[in-house]
Amino acid sequence: MPSLSATDRARLPDSSFAYVDSQGRRRLPINDISHVRNALARFDQVDFEDDAARERARERLLRAAKKHGIVPLGFFDGQLRKARGANVRSLPRGTVTFLLTDIEGSTRLLERLGDDYAGLLRDVRTTIRTSVRASSGLEVDARADEFFAVFRRATHALDAALAIQRALQAKTWPQKADVRVRIGMHTGRPTLTDTGYVGIAVHIAARICYASHGGQILLSSAAHDAFTERLAEGIAFRSLGRFSLHGLAEPEALFQVNAADLRSKFPRPRTIGPLRSRTAGEGP
Repeated sequence: MPSLSATDRARLPDSSFAYVDSQGRRRLPINDISHVRNALARFDQVDFEDDAARERARERLLRAAKKHGIVPLGFFDGQLRKARGANVRSLPRGTVTFLLTDIEGSTRLLERLGDDYAGLLRDVRTTIRTSVRASSGLEVDARADEFFAVFRRATHALDAALAIQRALQAKTWPQKADVRVRIGMHTGRPTLTDTGYVGIAVHIAARICYASHGGQILLSSAAHDAFTERLAEGIAFRSLGRFSLHGLAEPEALFQVNAADLRSKFPRPRTIGPLRSRTAGEGP
């Protein structure tokens, strides 16, 4: 796509930009996929009038990224830059299991619900947060319609994931909306610095969350291998095969969590690469 000339850019409406500052300068254009990628890369370089303005811009940019199918890993990499001191020290080190959630079709829900969307988002976050805490997990970050949690044990992360899907499935939503959450899990050994978790484990967890569908729980091969004890009755893992995930050098084996009381049929994972191989059946 050709770059916009200064004249063409000047003709764009304010709605084509993520933010207009007090001097009328239009910041972070997000009117196409190239601008969204640029805006994601430059977001932390922009001076906002206040935290509320920054958060409004952040949420609009994340919605634009989802619209264009962009996984904003930079946001996940920077998820703890504002959480220092005791918050960071309380997070587990060593081998941990990450759980990421994302509301499917959030832009459509926002357009449909209007002012009711804020309450819906608050209810979804409360449900997820309650399930995470009840399963001995710790919240890493929550922004826009994404939620990031960490667990010392993979079994606790699975307990939280199942509780989230069951609770959301049982709820009645405004205007009879169909609210579904994607969930991705990955186990790894990230580095915990004074600004938060860094490392490939964060990237893989984000990619797996993006690959899943609303109502689905997907695990990486590492998360799957972390389960050494017998699963609860009615719970099983289904191997989906190996997929190429954007930005990862090697295909990743993905496993779906099947539960007797939850939906189990979904389209193929949302990945950019072809299915490398497929293994049928379920395993422990």
